[in-house]
Amino acid sequence: MLVTDSAMMAENPGETRPEPGILPARDPRQPADFDPVALGRTLLRTIRAGALGTLDRASGMPFVSLTNVATDLDGVPLILISGLAAHTGNLGADPRCSLLLAGGGKGDPLAHPRLTLQCRAMRAEDPVVRRRFLARQPKAKLYAELPDFTFFRLVPETMHLNGGFARAFDGDAGLILSPLADRSAFAELEAEAVAHLNADHAEALALYATRLCGMPPGAWRASGLDPHGLDLVAGDRVARLDFPDRLDDPASLRLALKRLAEKARQTM
Repeated sequence: MLVTDSAMMAENPGETRPEPGILPARDPRQPADFDPVALGRTLLRTIRAGALGTLDRASGMPFVSLTNVATDLDGVPLILISGLAAHTGNLGADPRCSLLLAGGGKGDPLAHPRLTLQCRAMRAEDPVVRRRFLARQPKAKLYAELPDFTFFRLVPETMHLNGGFARAFDGDAGLILSPLADRSAFAELEAEAVAHLNADHAEALALYATRLCGMPPGAWRASGLDPHGLDLVAGDRVARLDFPDRLDDPASLRLALKRLAEKARQTM
């Protein structure tokens, strides 16, 4: 039986695993610039669709389907699925699942980084989940209004990252999440900050995307933020602006965004 997010919140207001431990020592055979936490977070926060693996409720065999993805405040992947879909019935029988997020690009698909998460699915009725998913997947608004569609959080337990040749990492998925001590407070901060950025700082958002993230010009908007970075969208394009340090309070966030805007202007 699936556990709901409301039950999880009653037990743990932060809704996440504890703060992850120390990253295991780097394999000396790997490139010195390989940072599995940074790359894992980037893939987790920027990929808009992934392969969802569930266990077939009749045969027990693996069943893989394609689904749109967003992330919650703490980095947990979010999906919106129909009660008529096979994977929804599978999750109802067994919440264990996996999610593959692969970065596309030219050339050999296996030359691009990808992240596999082993998760447990939980129904999510929190309005913040709805808001963040539709900010990343605005075309899904039509489906979100239908009564048989449900949001799920896929709470990751383990991660397998393949960043290319000699760039592999297996570990606790908590390493790439953003645990929250007070989810409600951060949700309020995020909603106000995103609305303010989109209303009054279009120039800064464009600079973040083009000068700091290397993206082409466009109508860039903020779709969400979390303690580790700011998510930007322009149509189907997605960019991720990482913060230099974890940010949890309004004053630190304002200062960091101001400094990042100044840094972007200096590159012009």
